[in-house]
Amino acid sequence: MTLVSIVVPVYHNAASLPDLLRKFQALADKNTADRFEFIFVDDGSRDNSFDVLQTLANSERRIRIIKLSRNFGSNAALMAGLDQARGQVVAAIAADLQDPPELIDDMLAQWRLGHKVVLAARESREDPGLSSLMADTFYALFRRFAIKTMPRRGFDFFLIDRQVCDLIKGIQESNAYLMGLILWLGFDPAVIYYHRRVREQRYGRSMWTFAKKLKYFVDSFVAFSYIPVRASSLLGIGLSIVGIVYALVVIVLRLLFDIRAEGWASLMVVLLIVSGAQLLMIGVLGEYLWRNLDETRRRPRFIIERVIQSADQTEPEVPDAEHVQSNARR
Repeated sequence: MTLVSIVVPVYHNAASLPDLLRKFQALADKNTADRFEFIFVDDGSRDNSFDVLQTLANSERRIRIIKLSRNFGSNAALMAGLDQARGQVVAAIAADLQDPPELIDDMLAQWRLGHKVVLAARESREDPGLSSLMADTFYALFRRFAIKTMPRRGFDFFLIDRQVCDLIKGIQESNAYLMGLILWLGFDPAVIYYHRRVREQRYGRSMWTFAKKLKYFVDSFVAFSYIPVRASSLLGIGLSIVGIVYALVVIVLRLLFDIRAEGWASLMVVLLIVSGAQLLMIGVLGEYLWRNLDETRRRPRFIIERVIQSADQTEPEVPDAEHVQSNARR
């Protein structure tokens, strides 16, 4: 009998959790030959998500609640869930019900056919126009300059074999982009396409802010591509060539034609463009250096405050902050 672990990062998702659990229970009832555990990782929610999870756990023995000490981000919350998952196969899905939990049944079928990585990729989406445009642009750039096997519209919903899960747990990166790591491992993934629904108003608003999206974008490219540094170098070379050509033109005009190059405005334009380009290059290098510094600190990627589970579940090995710190030093 296969044990299937379903990991759900939770951040301000109190309204959707009861409906999500019902869908998990329906999935488990349909797959009676398998055993299930539902791992909810509370990523420092400031609403009543943790209270809702505790209430749900009183009536559902398969629930395990992992409460992090603060908000570490969705990737860290997923890593915490993967670290605690005990199943032969592990699925991860968001808590907002924009992705259909019923699809896990098809993903399990692909896993039984021998695929160690199964991706649920978005074929279309109902998100607002600007959000869709930004997401499509990000994935197009990531496919072009980082990992070419990334699905065209990306994925956040996946199912992996125990071997893949253990490999991911062994990668100790402070700013890991989990979806990129899954593809980077190189296992040939099975891809199932689906339509991503719009977030229902009764489930509250998304906490996926522009600042978090920007960090996500930078972390992804810094972790898997040297293109930002290479682009900065090319920009510097290009500006240097333009500057040399302009200087030669000024010298020729002055010596041969006695024409003086005058104009404070033109001088300031050149100065501002070059200065801005220099600051841009320093910023790009700073992003790489900062992440390198963050890795050398060896701080834990997440800290588990407590784990709540039903009495009849086998007691898991729960890493405290010191245990996680020691893992980070490997």
